[in-house]
Amino acid sequence: MPMLANPSIKYQSYTPLNLPDRQWPSKICTKPSIWLSTDLRDGNQALANPMTIPQKTLFFRTLVKCGIKEIEVAYPAASDTDFSFVRGLIENGEVPDDVWLQVLTPAREDLIRRTIDSLAGAKRAILHMYNATCPCFREVVFGNTQDQTVDLAIKHTKIVRQLTEEATAKYGTIFKYEYSPETFTQTEPDFAIRVCEAVKSTWGKAGLGDERIIFNLPSTVEIGPPNHYADLIENFCRKITEREKIVVSLHTHNDRGTAVASAELGVLAGADRIEGCLFGNGERTGNVDLVNLALNLYTQGIHPGVDFSDIQNVIDIVTQCNDLPVHPRHPYAGELVFTAFSGSHQDAIKKGFESQKKKHAAAAAKGENQYWDIPYLPIDPADLGCSYEAVIRVNSQSGKGGIAYLVKEHLFLDLPRKMQVAFYQVIQAISDREAREMTVDDITTAFRNTYHFGGPKYEGRLVLRSFKIATEPSADLADVGEEAPDERRRFDGTISVDGVLRVIRGDGNGPLSALLDALRTHLDIDLAIRQYSEHVIDGQEGVEGQNLKAASYVELVPTARDVKDTRRSTESWWGVSTDTDIAASGLRAVLSAVNCAIADRELPELKLSVGFNATSGQADIADAIVNALQLELPRRMQASFFEVVQRAASNSGGQISYDALTTLFRNTYGFGVEKPSRFDMQSFKMEYTGGGNGRQLNATVSFEGHVRQITGHGNGPLSAVLAALHSQIEGTLSIREYSEHSLGQGTEVQAASYVELVYEMTGRSKTSAWGVSTDTDITASGLKAVLRAASRLDVVAKTIMNGK
Repeated sequence: MPMLANPSIKYQSYTPLNLPDRQWPSKICTKPSIWLSTDLRDGNQALANPMTIPQKTLFFRTLVKCGIKEIEVAYPAASDTDFSFVRGLIENGEVPDDVWLQVLTPAREDLIRRTIDSLAGAKRAILHMYNATCPCFREVVFGNTQDQTVDLAIKHTKIVRQLTEEATAKYGTIFKYEYSPETFTQTEPDFAIRVCEAVKSTWGKAGLGDERIIFNLPSTVEIGPPNHYADLIENFCRKITEREKIVVSLHTHNDRGTAVASAELGVLAGADRIEGCLFGNGERTGNVDLVNLALNLYTQGIHPGVDFSDIQNVIDIVTQCNDLPVHPRHPYAGELVFTAFSGSHQDAIKKGFESQKKKHAAAAAKGENQYWDIPYLPIDPADLGCSYEAVIRVNSQSGKGGIAYLVKEHLFLDLPRKMQVAFYQVIQAISDREAREMTVDDITTAFRNTYHFGGPKYEGRLVLRSFKIATEPSADLADVGEEAPDERRRFDGTISVDGVLRVIRGDGNGPLSALLDALRTHLDIDLAIRQYSEHVIDGQEGVEGQNLKAASYVELVPTARDVKDTRRSTESWWGVSTDTDIAASGLRAVLSAVNCAIADRELPELKLSVGFNATSGQADIADAIVNALQLELPRRMQASFFEVVQRAASNSGGQISYDALTTLFRNTYGFGVEKPSRFDMQSFKMEYTGGGNGRQLNATVSFEGHVRQITGHGNGPLSAVLAALHSQIEGTLSIREYSEHSLGQGTEVQAASYVELVYEMTGRSKTSAWGVSTDTDITASGLKAVLRAASRLDVVAKTIMNGK
């Protein structure tokens, strides 16, 4: 059946109340109402599967914890379960002294008696009685006149008075009486007042404070807009006598979706109390939502007198007991109510937080209130125990501002605007490809992977291991007596290139340009800086004082002939890094951007330049060896090997690769190669002699393939091996320099030994050579280093060594 073209032939509009001087529109709320939770009664009877006693008990405890002081717990005469529940609360001491238990009963004597019996022993109780008063119910359901309806209310009020007085005398229970003219909004306004006047007179005990009688005026079914309900409440409050002795209570249903508005306007119209449920459960479309009402007050600077600081726990318990979900868009409580997917909303929220932080700092300095003022967020989620993690969530509708906000919140990085745009494109590509919402973990992981940020797990192909920045005068010196000359910076560093350590060097106006010069020289990576910015990481837990970190952001572009071309480049790469050392932060940010730029393209082999006007010197050669072989060459050995390198590189224009350099070192000193030296130690035994001060070496040595047993005496292992060699060669060997150090860690530690030997023989020029060796035995390491050095000298063997 289609909707009617003219619904007025089927449905009648409400009848407006003639209240020309209504006052409620100009009033404002300045204090909270009295709250009555009817979750366990009205809410429970609306459930497909009513709560069990354990569930109702858990719910009751939650209401008490939230600070609600009046709780309608049951319709005790309706079932043994409801009756038993009320008894259990009382007998088990579940009800705090300042909480009023409310129970509901219709106007029927046997049911009233059963209801009051359920309250035996309670300290504070509200007996809530009702009967329907509107024409439809009077005429159709009960067949009563107005007078009969009034008589019904009077008769049963007398019964309530008698039975509650008896219960007070017997148990000491303090009673309040609540009467509801059910279907109030559909009842003639003057008749509703007539019934309530009759009930008040019959009760005869209305006083002040806790002795006030409660008149609950329900919109049992919403039949008109909230302003009409407010008119009805104001009219009632004006005309009822002894208003000061009455608590006017509201019980709004949500048939028209305006229960909250009706309750709020009803309070402006003079009501004192509101009955409702947490999150609006109830018959048909539900009762008014007490959480909604309370937090509406809170956002206006009025404490509602109830506490929802841990709203998620309340949600969990309510949904568990009711077996009803809270809608994702439910005010204050929905999963998505603090969430922005829209790019423009996200950008506004991000800017709101940034602006508010400055305003709050200024207000705090002046001792002023720090007001909440964030776009799209009428309440601070933190006040409800909610984190900011869900404030901004990302999908295909999201913008750069929201993504940047999440990066700032979780990685403490305040991205430059252009970098926000660049990373936004990364996230949009992932979101479009996977057609789903991007979680915070998705976004932060994508950021780390894109910019190689966050430790070894995310390292790129180029990684800074160590560096030194030296200052040197500019080649373009100013005249003496004028302003001081500009200073340039030299970068000397070790970087990992695809897992292999390399030493590079470059010069520039600053550390970053010096690093780019080094990359240009050694790796043919020709990039320039278009934008650089930095900030101190602010807000990271535990970061303060000397532990503050610098965050650096670099945008690189292909090198152009002039600055204008560089700025116009349509291709650029961003990098980011953090470090307690601001120079290290900037350098690593450059490498972050470089890693984005080079992607997986093949890099040229790194080479050292050791010729005339070369960029690499003796120290670079030594750095290369220490990085490749972990050998810390003595300075004199550095100089000696540098000469070897220069000769080897002379045929290639002074260029030598790092791999070739390492191979040259191994071959020159017989280090780590299988090819035997002239002298090779096969075995040895070192003994103490001469009272423990001297040493005797007994060793098996191979000399040019001939195995010989040699013996030598000395003050130590090295002098003993030299004595042993002297018994086999012409001339003399002496040690000019010896050094050693450990390499490796733990059980893998070894000794590295370096020896420079000098060889002298009559009729020949003095010569020298270096030897190097490693061994887990420091003595063996030193002896082998001596033999390696001797092997590089043109020593003359005695006849015995030649086998003659």
